[in-house]
Amino acid sequence: MANTPQSKKRARQNEKRFAVNKARRSRIRTYLRKVEEAIESGNKDDATAALRAAQPELMRGVTKGVFHKNTASRKMSRLAARVKAIG
Repeated sequence: MANTPQSKKRARQNEKRFAVNKARRSRIRTYLRKVEEAIESGNKDDATAALRAAQPELMRGVTKGVFHKNTASRKMSRLAARVKAIG
């Protein structure tokens, strides 16, 4: 357990940051899930629209430090390839 005032403050900050990051990660995963569902349905227009909506969210996660840049790029690349392969 934290003993010094600084470590107590740091523990409080970590809890807040964890909650914010968890919400961001959840939001991004929701967008990615929508793309996955659109791909499964086979509707290319819906899948393209979902992908365009997901891309800025995923990259925002990179700038906020939730995801690594290469991870986000890999996810976008794979999703784009799957959307392109529809139809």
